[in-house]
This record gives sequence, C-alpha cells and structure tokens, in this order.
Amino acid sequence: MQTAIPSLFMRGGSSRGPFFLASDLPADIPTRDRVLLAVMGSPDCRQIDGMGGAHPLTSKVGIVSPSSTPGVALDFLFAQLQPDKDTVDTSPNCGNMLAAVVPFALERGLIEPQGDTTTVRVLTLNTDMQCDVTVQTPMTPQGRRVRYDGEARIDGVPGTSAPITINFLDTAGSVCSGLLPTGQVRDQVTVSGEGFAPFTLPVTCIDNGMPLVMFQAADVGCTGYETVAELNADTALKQRIETLRIQTGHLMGLGDVSTKNYPKMTLIAPPRSGGSLCTRSFIPHVCHDAIGVLAAVTVGTACVLKGSVCEGVAVMPAGYEPRVSVEHPTGEFSVALGLDPVNPQNVTRAALLRTARLIMRGEVMVPAAVWGGPPA
Repeated sequence: MQTAIPSLFMRGGSSRGPFFLASDLPADIPTRDRVLLAVMGSPDCRQIDGMGGAHPLTSKVGIVSPSSTPGVALDFLFAQLQPDKDTVDTSPNCGNMLAAVVPFALERGLIEPQGDTTTVRVLTLNTDMQCDVTVQTPMTPQGRRVRYDGEARIDGVPGTSAPITINFLDTAGSVCSGLLPTGQVRDQVTVSGEGFAPFTLPVTCIDNGMPLVMFQAADVGCTGYETVAELNADTALKQRIETLRIQTGHLMGLGDVSTKNYPKMTLIAPPRSGGSLCTRSFIPHVCHDAIGVLAAVTVGTACVLKGSVCEGVAVMPAGYEPRVSVEHPTGEFSVALGLDPVNPQNVTRAALLRTARLIMRGEVMVPAAVWGGPPA
C-alpha cells in the first residue's frame, strides 16, 4: 500500500537530499508537496519516518527536468523543507544542491557527456536564474561517466572530491526587486520588540543570489567568532535577530517574512584566519555550520560595495578579479568575482567551486494514501 518513486539521493556541496525527475512527481503542487513531506518525514524534529536528516541542510529536495528555454539544457526546482514544519518552500535558491543537478541529469540520461568535462546551462526555476555548471566526465571502460573522486576540498564536507565549477550568469535581484532592494547600500534600522530594549544598527540589505541582511556582530553584542552551538543556544540574541529580520523583510519589499526562509541574517566581523571577512549566517532561525553558496556570493558582493556594512571590516585584495575568502564556522568559502573596470562596484561575474556525490539510487516509498501514483 505504498507508491514507489524513482530517486537518487545526493550530496550537493554541504547539503544533501533526494533528487527526482519532475515527471516522476505529481503534477499538481499541493499533492507534490504532500509527497515531499512524506518523503522527508516532516513535520517531525527527528524526521524519523522519512529521508530527512533532522536539520535544514539535510531537509532539501531537488527536482530536475529538460528545459524548454532556448539555450538552457536543464530546469532545476529546489525545495526547502523543515524538520518540524509542514512547509515546502520553493521561493529561495540553493547553490549547494545546484552542484548535484548536472551529475543527477547525467546519471538519469537527461543529457550526454560532452568530453572529459561537461558544461551545462541550468535554469533555477525558483528565481529564474541561469548558470553554467561544469563537471568532470572522463572515459571509463563503461563509457564516459561522472567523476566523483578527486582532490577538491570544500569546508563543511569531509574528504576530497572531483571539482564542480558553477558560473552564475545573472544573480542580482534573485528574489528582491534588485541588488539593493531598499535603494540604499546601508540602512539605519531601529529594532523594537517584546523582551528587549529598542536598539538601532546599520544594515546592508542585499540580494545577489540570496536575500541577506548583513550587520556587524558587535552591533548585536557578539564578537562574530562564537561557535554555532553558542549562537543557537542564545535565545535572546535569536529573538532580536528574528525581530530585525521581520522588520527588514518589509524594507526589502518581501512583505511578511515570518513564515519564509529568507532573508538570511548574516553577522560579520573582521577576518581572523587570513580570509576577507568572518561570517555567522542564520538560515534564518538556526546558525549555519558553514554558509550557503549564494549567500557567500552575496557577501562577497557586499564587500566591494562602497558604504556597505563591510567597509572597514572586510580585507579585500586589489584588482578587478578579486577572490573573496568568506570565513565561516567550519572554514572558508572562496568566491571569484569579476568587476567592471569602468565601475568597480558593478559585479559582472561570480564563480565558485563545489563538489557533489551520488550516495544512493533506488525508489523512495510514500504511503498510497498520500499519493497513489501517476494515472495508469
């Protein structure tokens, strides 16, 4: 009395979850969302009856299909679930899960290898964002296959793997109306709420792939070097940050964000491990063990904007192709930016390196009462 749905369980960057062909899932969104909740085992803080890993980073789903957009090979829909909630959010991007899209498509035969490397243009349906993803596809006795082993290392993931390069083509205003949705590079916000005295702090509201509210850690009584456990245990701090998030959500034109997974809240501090900037990212209610791919792109962009909250805090290399090293709780994340020589505050390119791995292939089972399967 269960429905079997073909799936590949994959790690993409520092996230993981099941990937599906869109054609293998229900066409109507309410039924699809019920299926995904059943697949992951939400809502339940342990997700004991599903595939979820009891954490937002392991409560993610990828849905892939051939694209009908000219010049684009694949469409990717990302779904963020929560362990203890019955929500399926397809409004934000996820650059980590994006790293597994092309390997998934090659494994499922949606596309063919091109040579020793395969570069594929992917459209992220969540925000209508395009990128070029390059994976290694060497020749083996069985033909060209996706290579997963290699020497590339990314923080937040043990060991090494084959590199996957993601070149984002147009990320400004992915969810918001533009790169700077408030119209300013720095806003002064007064935060007031129950249980704490009102306070005022400068913030930079920015969206270059992921809507972020960035502010200096010292302005909320932190050093910016706290551990993830320390920040997650500080309920008073989290209450102040959530109140700030809800207020700035309106400033950014996002409306009431109390039930949304964005904007992400990013505390910044001077680097202390040789990088460009130290960060602590809330996603949005739990401190991230690292930092999201597109959040890192957005942080790197803020670092080159004159007048942002990063000015005087970030240590930036010179030149029009800076490598921004974003420090986070478990290491660093490097973003390669391309700047317009005429207007160096205009970011023309953002590229980064990720890895991915196929963990399991097979069928995931959902109760027939949730979905009886496609029509015969």
